[in-house]
Amino acid sequence: MITLIHTNPQLHTPMYFFLSVLSFTDSSSSTVDTPKLLENFLTSGQSISFAGCVAQMALMTFHGTAECLLLAIMAYDRLAAICYPLLYHAIMSQRLCIQLVAATYIASVANSALSTGSIFQLPYCGPNIINHYFCDVPPVLQLACADTTKVESILFISCALIILFTITIILVSYAYILATICRMRSLAAQSKALTTCSSHLAIICLFYGTITFMYAQPSSPSSTDQNKFVSVFFTVVIPMLNPLIYSLRNRDVKAALKRRCLGKLPS
Repeated sequence: MITLIHTNPQLHTPMYFFLSVLSFTDSSSSTVDTPKLLENFLTSGQSISFAGCVAQMALMTFHGTAECLLLAIMAYDRLAAICYPLLYHAIMSQRLCIQLVAATYIASVANSALSTGSIFQLPYCGPNIINHYFCDVPPVLQLACADTTKVESILFISCALIILFTITIILVSYAYILATICRMRSLAAQSKALTTCSSHLAIICLFYGTITFMYAQPSSPSSTDQNKFVSVFFTVVIPMLNPLIYSLRNRDVKAALKRRCLGKLPS
């Protein structure tokens, strides 16, 4: 997706620029978790160093935060494209797009540093067995040899702020989008507007639905086992599905792919 977008002039729009950034974030996220996961599945040495655990959690937090913020930015991009089509390129200028991506990564680094620093400043004196496939926050906190209430409060506030901020932007953006679509008199225009939003909505439902299932349910032994399997889906499968959803449900991407790989002209 990244190569396809950057080598096709027809895809040099803000929408596809953000999609290429999302694809880069997804591929980076898979690189953090999948190799170690495969190593643990295929070998008997299922271990990770303390420094490796810190790095893995920091990068997982970074990519999760970046994904939330990028989905919110893409919702705002759809708002500008559908509600203000004549001003779209003026609103979503190249400078603004770069600034939004830079702000996304800066905020993600800050949240990752805050969360990971708070967790690993606690003393860990044993046991050292993590009941999970990754160095995720809940199973690591269970190993701390001190009161984790303050750290859990910090994590809850930071996560709540990010999720509420991004969900608010997404809901408000799509409220304006739906209102604009309902005012359109042409069924073809309505269909085109809905098509441009369908892929983004599918990714939002997949991403936030998985997060809600993992972290919103009460803690119990059965939920811990479920979360271990859902986390594999979240960290491995979703990053792979995101670009596929956009490519299979987007006419411009499919046409560009045909021209590049099959030498066909779009029908």
